[in-house]
Amino acid sequence: MLKSLSSSVRPFYCQCLSMEIAWLCAPFYTPISADNDEDNQPTEIESLCMNCYQNGMTRILLTKIPFFKEVIISSFTCPNCSWSNTEIQSAGRIQDQGIAYTLKVKSIQVDMNREVVKADSATTRIPELDFEIPPYTQKGSLSTIEGLLDRAVAGLEQDQPLRNATAPEVAVKIDEFIDKLKKLKEGGFTLVIDDPSGNSFVENPFAPQKDEALSVSHYKRTPQQDAQLGIKAEDEEEKPSNDIDCMRNEVLTFNTNCPECNAPASTNMKLVQIPHFKEVIIMATNCDDCGHRTNEVKSGGATEELGTKITLHLTDVTDMSRDLLKSETCSILIPELEFELGMAAVGGKFTTLEGLLKDIKDLIVSKNPFTCGDSSTSDRTEKLKLFGEKIDKIMAGEMDVHIVLDDPAGNSYLQNVYAPDPDPEMTTEKYTRTFEQNEDLGLNDMKTEGYQE
Repeated sequence: MLKSLSSSVRPFYCQCLSMEIAWLCAPFYTPISADNDEDNQPTEIESLCMNCYQNGMTRILLTKIPFFKEVIISSFTCPNCSWSNTEIQSAGRIQDQGIAYTLKVKSIQVDMNREVVKADSATTRIPELDFEIPPYTQKGSLSTIEGLLDRAVAGLEQDQPLRNATAPEVAVKIDEFIDKLKKLKEGGFTLVIDDPSGNSFVENPFAPQKDEALSVSHYKRTPQQDAQLGIKAEDEEEKPSNDIDCMRNEVLTFNTNCPECNAPASTNMKLVQIPHFKEVIIMATNCDDCGHRTNEVKSGGATEELGTKITLHLTDVTDMSRDLLKSETCSILIPELEFELGMAAVGGKFTTLEGLLKDIKDLIVSKNPFTCGDSSTSDRTEKLKLFGEKIDKIMAGEMDVHIVLDDPAGNSYLQNVYAPDPDPEMTTEKYTRTFEQNEDLGLNDMKTEGYQE
């Protein structure tokens, strides 16, 4: 029947058949033994070799390790290409706690012959050599301490011929390390097996008495270890973090639609602390379909009691590198050019003074809809071109002008390069908002006290 199945279905069929046999034979887990017991013979299943894609033989043994638990030992051999593979799996569930074994190997006869069940989720460490075998780099195995060392040596020696040809210096260092591993068979080292699934085991040959050389500790898994095992604790909901420091170091991503092409896009959001000011929220949207990018800055706090008016006298081209935070409620004035940009014209931005002037030039000159098509007139185009040239002169430091940021919400900021000392070229004025400004901010009808009455 197996030969009549296609190559794509055959491995799945063998796996299901192995699981079914293990389930049906669950009551018949017998203790592991070297005796030739007719009732404790492995089950043989013809299965597909993943090396040559011919039929090989898989042997499955259901057994119980003393003072531990039931396991499933499987071994595959292919008579066509001589490929073989062995694996051990726990017959039980993932334990409630992780387990860590620390063994001080002293006696060669006793310690080297200890049986070891190493699950594929276990990490093996030898602190004396700073040597570690990460989880899921080797399949589960049933072996001894000596067998673990032999397996580690065999894994390092596997690619040595290739290293000798391509990287001889690395090959020499690995040979030296292999010699150190082989010398460990003489004892005098510490072996640590840490398994978050709790399904690994190191034999205590003195059981039920206590083993002075072996220490066992159980621990609660971290959320990362639960995710690595593919599980999550039942009846346990993730509590939102209220740690403000964690929020500052985290970039949140959520799905949205592109404002240009309406295709699915992602928006990144991060909380940033501006020195000598306050916290703000920076949001950036990138569209992979049309390449459109937008960024926006919103205040991370409440509306201030007083409005803020910042006036900077540009005296040097280095002023262009000052950091600037313009909230969505801030208007921009350049008195020398008789220019004023209202609060709703440009959204919130965290940039430099040069970046803000470039955005103004793009908005007024480059992206102005009245400079092209039927709406365009030569007189208007010439005036806008002249305005763009003046902006270029300001950015080059060739014009003596003042930049005024007027924010009735008090959430805008311009860097003081002399901080904490006052800036001789910059003045900051606090003022009381007018009724019209409060109306624009929606504060006149906002009732924060006694609103239930």
